[in-house]
Amino acid sequence: MNRDEALVLIKDVLTDAVPGADAAALPQDENFRDSLEMDSLDFLNFIEALSGRTGLALPETDYPALNTLDGCADYVASRTSVK
Repeated sequence: MNRDEALVLIKDVLTDAVPGADAAALPQDENFRDSLEMDSLDFLNFIEALSGRTGLALPETDYPALNTLDGCADYVASRTSVK
């Protein structure tokens, strides 16, 4: 999966995890947890949905990399690319 595909997927997952969220309007380099006022449960729902859609194991130690659209897209793209 390339970065652009990852970004589209992440925005789709965010919209599902946080009903009413306008993922298209989120700044790519700002913490979306803050912007969307996500609590811990919302974020865990997002992580679980993202893991399910990508097939990636997302360990808690990697959560800080998954707080912005840019960081999340880079993370997913790097973990799903063919080596």
